[in-house]
Amino acid sequence: MTTGYVYDARYLEHASRGGNHPERPTRLTAILDLLARTGVLARMTPLHAVSVSDDDLLRVHTPSYVAQIREFAQRGGGLLDADTYVADVSYDVARLAAGGCVVATDAVIDGRVNNALALIRPPGHHAFADRGEGFCLFNNVAIAAAHARTRGMTRAAILDFDVHHGNGTQAIFYGEPDVLYISTHQWPLYPGTGHWRETGSGSGRGATINIPFPPGVGDMGLRLAWTDVIRPALERFEPDIMFLSAGFDAHWRDPLAMLQISMQGYYTLAQDVLQFADELCRGRLVVVLEGGYDLDALSYGTLAVARVLLRDPAPLLDPLGPSTWPEEDTASLVAALRRLHELDQFSTWW
Repeated sequence: MTTGYVYDARYLEHASRGGNHPERPTRLTAILDLLARTGVLARMTPLHAVSVSDDDLLRVHTPSYVAQIREFAQRGGGLLDADTYVADVSYDVARLAAGGCVVATDAVIDGRVNNALALIRPPGHHAFADRGEGFCLFNNVAIAAAHARTRGMTRAAILDFDVHHGNGTQAIFYGEPDVLYISTHQWPLYPGTGHWRETGSGSGRGATINIPFPPGVGDMGLRLAWTDVIRPALERFEPDIMFLSAGFDAHWRDPLAMLQISMQGYYTLAQDVLQFADELCRGRLVVVLEGGYDLDALSYGTLAVARVLLRDPAPLLDPLGPSTWPEEDTASLVAALRRLHELDQFSTWW
C-alpha cells in the first residue's frame, strides 16, 4: 500500500509582514520535521506539485477574483480582510497549493498511490468563488474535487473536520447534487455559518450536512456524529472519491477554539474515514491540510493521519494527552441530525 504526499518549499514563502500571523510558515516546517524524525516521511511517495491550470482554477473561482489576487500580489500585497493577508508571492504560492491538491488527486485516480496527503498552504476552505477570507485565498479542496469530476469521478464527497465551518467549500457546491459536503465544527464560532438548517439548495438539497457542536464536545461526541450521521450519509451517497479537509484546530491545545478533541480522537476519526473510503470508493482518499495553530497539536495530528493512511500498526504517538474538560452530551443533537438527514425532503440526491 502506497501513500503519496505533496509538499513544496515554496509554500513557506507565503508569509505575513512581521511574521506573527497564526497562519505562518512554521506550521508546515513543524509537520515536516516530525514526519521526518519519526521516519514516516521516508515511507511515503513524494508527488511533485505544479501550479494549478487556468481551467481547474476557473472551474471554482471567478475570473475577476483570480485577477484581483494576482494584481494585489503584484502590487506588493497587504490585507485582503482583517484576517487574511496577501504577500507579493502569495498568488503564485496559492496556485501551487491548489495545483498540489490536483496532483495528489490525479495520483490517486490513476492508481499511482492508494491515497494522498497534501501538505500545502495557504489553506482553502474559507475561500468562495469570488472572494477569500479566513486565511484562505483559493479553495484547494474544492478545486481538487471539481477536477476529479472531470476525470470520471462523478460523485465526490468532501468531509471537513476543521473546527471552523468551511463556508467557502459549502457555498461553491451548495446547489450541486453530486458533491456531498459534510462539516463538523464548533458553533457558535467564526465564520458564523454551518447551521444544521443549511442543507443545500435546488437539486443539491440534502447534499450539505452540517454538524454544529457546542464547546467541549470531546472525542465521544465527535465519534458519535461520524458513526450515526456521516457514515449513513456516505453509504447513501456512494462516492467515487473522498476528500478530507483536515484542520487540527479542534484539538484541546489549539488557541482559537474549544472543541477539546484529543489526538486519540483524531486518530480514530482518520481510521473511520479510511475505512469509509475502502468500503465505498476503492480507497480513493485525498487529505488536504486546512487549519491548526498549536504547532504540537498540528504536527502530531498530521502524523496520526499519515500513519493511518500508511496503515501503520504502530501505537499512536501522543505526548499531549487527553483534554481535562468534561465532555458535553451531544446524543440528542446527533439523533436529531440523523432523523433530519434521513427525511426524504432533505434527501433528493439519493
